[in-house]
Amino acid sequence: MADTKREIERKYEATPETTLPDLTRVTGVAGVVDQGTTELDAVYYDTSDLRLAAASITLRRRTGGDDAGWHLKLPVAPGVRDEIRAPLSGAVPRTLKALVRARTRDSALEPVVRLRSARDLHHLVDGDGALLAEVSRDAVRAERLDDGRTAAWDEIEVELADDGDPALLDKVGKKLRKAGIRDADAPSKLARALDETGLAPVPAPGPPALPGTAGSEVLAYLEAQVRALLSYDPGVRRNLPDAVHQMRVATRRLRSAFRSYAAVLDRAVTDPLGEELKWLAGELGAARDTEVLAERLRGRLDALPRTLLLGPVRGRLRIWTGARGSGSRRRAVTALDSRRYVALLTALEGFLAAPPLRKRAAGSPEQVLPGALRKDYGRLADRIEHALSLPAGPDRDLAMHDARKAAKRARYAGEVAAPALGGPAKRFAKRMKAVQTVLGDHQDSVVARDTLKLLAAQAHAAGESAFTWGLLYGQEQRSAADRERELPEVWARAAPERLRETT
Repeated sequence: MADTKREIERKYEATPETTLPDLTRVTGVAGVVDQGTTELDAVYYDTSDLRLAAASITLRRRTGGDDAGWHLKLPVAPGVRDEIRAPLSGAVPRTLKALVRARTRDSALEPVVRLRSARDLHHLVDGDGALLAEVSRDAVRAERLDDGRTAAWDEIEVELADDGDPALLDKVGKKLRKAGIRDADAPSKLARALDETGLAPVPAPGPPALPGTAGSEVLAYLEAQVRALLSYDPGVRRNLPDAVHQMRVATRRLRSAFRSYAAVLDRAVTDPLGEELKWLAGELGAARDTEVLAERLRGRLDALPRTLLLGPVRGRLRIWTGARGSGSRRRAVTALDSRRYVALLTALEGFLAAPPLRKRAAGSPEQVLPGALRKDYGRLADRIEHALSLPAGPDRDLAMHDARKAAKRARYAGEVAAPALGGPAKRFAKRMKAVQTVLGDHQDSVVARDTLKLLAAQAHAAGESAFTWGLLYGQEQRSAADRERELPEVWARAAPERLRETT
């Protein structure tokens, strides 16, 4: 079994002669408790081309200390990492291999660097003796495992205790700097070991340099979405909140940009990629859709007076959510473990390294990008006009769902153009998002009503009252009608003449 610890720390340079200042003078620190010296021995694993190091990910097998075992560290923010631990074993645990598969793909993990550290550990405690932070003074010896090259250095590491206040790290850092101890240049021991032994990771191939062109703007956006796709992969596997949603958004942004900016990119290449992204979004979507719908229905139940909750409605919703949720999660993880997914990631990497640019990609952003916004706006206008011309019912519901997808595409097109076009494109994206929100809430109501009918039927078959489910069905019907009445006004504000002329 693997467990997780949020690691928030700061690193500082040291020499064998460096001594720690009196840290009891830091506000909130009542004592510094010497924990003695520990010998740590860690072997770091990576692919032969150091793909994990290039992504600021570390995987090690460590002995010594009170946390011997396998440690996988995933970046969260500067100075913040999630450390996923697994028991000590000979081979890399399968659970940790899966969490880095988007990076390693078919490449083997092999030992790269060995770090041995003599650690003098001190605990910073408050007046009640509770742990605030750990201060380690490490004498590190690094050895490259392919050619035996070595490096050695001293450093100080300050790690916040679980649920600690990050402001304490600022105070301790200020005290250390006053004592002449400066911040470390390397973000981790591994990064320094690789640098000082001449084993630097090779950056993943990115888009070619096309400064100041429409192509450079589109490719920069696409590269950011591919990075997001890779970064959210471990979160989906770990079932972290919002990870599925964010990964799915990245797939949709990629696919949308491919279609909106067909004047810049060759569709013969991007269309097949788009189809694979559509597949991935669909596999992820089942989990996300269940999550959103369950939250919506729970909110509806919470808003009802207790006198209107007839029967075991919360229990029945939990059963439905559990059955749908577990199956949806398995489906998402199965997709991420598939050869098809690995092939997609490799294809996206190849796309960025050699993008299929068309002639217009060399034009200026001001000349090329507005055309995509106008085209997507016109497409959305046609779909909204069609939806509003239909009477209420299933045909209008379907037409509004189609309009929602067009609004999302127009919004993403505005996001692509915003860095180059500034305010007009940002306002365009914001207005398209407002339209998307109204249409999205309408579609959520359509889906909710279908589920409420199912829940009502299940309750009736079990001899339970279906009253509450019928009540919620009526609320969702009213919500959909409200969104339909709201849409013309929101659409009228979405793209005034001035904005259309600007973009």
